[in-house]
Amino acid sequence: MDDKLLVKNCLKGKREAQHLLYERHAEYMLGVCYRYTKSMSDAEDVLQEGFIKVFRNLHQYKSDGELGAWIRRIMVNTAINYLKQQSRSRADLSFSDGTLHPITNDNPEINLTVKELAELIRQLPTGYQTIFNLHAVEGYTHVEIGELLGIHEGTSRSQYARARGLLVSWIKKNPLENKTPVYAKSRL
Repeated sequence: MDDKLLVKNCLKGKREAQHLLYERHAEYMLGVCYRYTKSMSDAEDVLQEGFIKVFRNLHQYKSDGELGAWIRRIMVNTAINYLKQQSRSRADLSFSDGTLHPITNDNPEINLTVKELAELIRQLPTGYQTIFNLHAVEGYTHVEIGELLGIHEGTSRSQYARARGLLVSWIKKNPLENKTPVYAKSRL
């Protein structure tokens, strides 16, 4: 069943179509949610809340774009809102321009598996992790990130640069030797 028909059937309240939409996108969207949270349990909570929003707002979906991209945007926004709501994350999501980590202009070519890179990103402080994922993974501009998080564009840029610098310094301190085959070639 193509996405257009699937959405149409979901809007008619057909449970089979709703289940199919969820099954078709849940695994990938769980990965999206996990990039922004610190545990799988939190990611599952975000996923469930995100799909509630998907089904509530499915009537707003314009079939001129890809359904998966539309759902991903809802998941990212849900994850950001989840982080904002968590009392323990409020301090983590505070964005200051104070010097926490050096900013580097190095542009090393690094060979990592996708899993290795994802785990390094997950080790970043929550604010850095959020901005790095939004910019480097999701493709948001710093202006869009600023609007989404309620911060200045310059703060987004500096937090991204610090996150990138921290990742590069971790990799330089702990070079990856004799690793499994490379799946992703990344330029940090």
